[in-house]
Amino acid sequence: MSASGPGSRDGAGAPPRPPVRRRGERLVVVGHGMAATRFVEGLVAGGYAGHVTVLGDEPVPAYNRILLSAVLEGTHAPDALTLRSPGWYAEHGIDLRTGTRVLAVDREHGDVMLVDGTLVPFDRLVLATGSIPTLPPIRGVVRHDGSLHPRVHAFRSLADCDRLLAAVPAARRAVVVGGGLLGLQVARALSLRGVATEVVEGGEHVLHRQVSAPAGKILARSLTRLGTTVYTGARAVRLHEQGDCVGLQLDTGFVLDADLVVLTAGGRPSTALARGAGLEVRRGIVVDDHLASPTDPRVHALGDCAEHRGVTTGFVPPAWEQAQLLAARLCGADIVHEGSRSVARLRATDLDVAVLGDPVGEEGEVVEVSNPVAGKHSRLVVRDGVIVAAALVGDLSRVGLITQHYDRGTVLGVREPGDLLLPDPVDAPTVLPDEAEVCACAGVSAGEIRACADLRELRETTRATTGCGGCAEVCATLLGDRARLEGVR
Repeated sequence: MSASGPGSRDGAGAPPRPPVRRRGERLVVVGHGMAATRFVEGLVAGGYAGHVTVLGDEPVPAYNRILLSAVLEGTHAPDALTLRSPGWYAEHGIDLRTGTRVLAVDREHGDVMLVDGTLVPFDRLVLATGSIPTLPPIRGVVRHDGSLHPRVHAFRSLADCDRLLAAVPAARRAVVVGGGLLGLQVARALSLRGVATEVVEGGEHVLHRQVSAPAGKILARSLTRLGTTVYTGARAVRLHEQGDCVGLQLDTGFVLDADLVVLTAGGRPSTALARGAGLEVRRGIVVDDHLASPTDPRVHALGDCAEHRGVTTGFVPPAWEQAQLLAARLCGADIVHEGSRSVARLRATDLDVAVLGDPVGEEGEVVEVSNPVAGKHSRLVVRDGVIVAAALVGDLSRVGLITQHYDRGTVLGVREPGDLLLPDPVDAPTVLPDEAEVCACAGVSAGEIRACADLRELRETTRATTGCGGCAEVCATLLGDRARLEGVR
């Protein structure tokens, strides 16, 4: 796809030009999250010849947001989430500026303005601004000055996590608004902290965007066994002051008493800077197959804020895939982005969920195996013998093999989809072939893991276990006696 369009330097219909590595090019990255970090790692690995400046608005180095729930659970320390230390950036000649907020982008003058008035010039700009939380329309959660009610918490950042942790010791009851991946993670973490927790989900079942109704019911039952009450088909509409606590009123008229209310109901791409700069924006910042804006080929976007071929994603694997591709391109590789697969994992103690593609909306023949008593449900959507979507709840022993077939578009035999969902005999543990993917976030195979000497080398060379953490036990097992699972935490 050509980068030509309004404001493009290419002529209409001109073929895309290969990237040119320019020594001394000033590259500015706005955003310092997981996608931006992977992008900078790719630049370092590829020997990028320009000068790189990274601008992050949080006061701390980039960290693994997926594992915030693990900090809330108490299984990970906050400092274990740091992706790269400031020293790493300095060692590689990268100008990292934390606690720095960008006010505006001026494409005409080729600079970005910070809130303190500082101008940072660029020859090339990468927007990795991520997403921003959307507040549900609940009266009373936002005060007149725009701040959240003191008993209401968001859960998107390390600072949010710290505030919530500080409030937990005095809390006996909590309500989590939102039954998506993040909501279930937070609910489980609060339950493990000894807080009686309830989840409010407007859909007919939890994870209604990712799994079918039977799987949602199994998840709700699993949460109930873990001490969490789930209300589905209900929406929170108002927050009331109730003496020493608050009451969250549902549209059913029922009121839930709580010491804490946690909002986890969704987010949207952060596009304000792009809009202000006159770039093409729809739901996200529009990019072409070079991850460049069709408005200005000097400007790129990746991760949660980017929209490619009409699609925005909110998961780590596609963001990391885009980051690696753009870094390789800026280092001289002539490659294009043809779209990202969707693979999501739920990381929470005693809750195992993996989702590939859109198992709810994708058309095809459905193969399902369900065992509500054991808390397990598996669903494959197959079209012309190829797995086009999948959802696994309660048992992820086959997720590597299923992901392999999903990625490769393997044409399966008549019996194979069903066989993939059946458990192995007790005395015959699954042996993953070298080509089977184990880490969905970083796209790392079993063979690549086995080639590492220990977990430290694995993390450094492949970045496996540094995303959602769902592959940690499998990685430790594949490395055998040379590794301990505790080393991942």
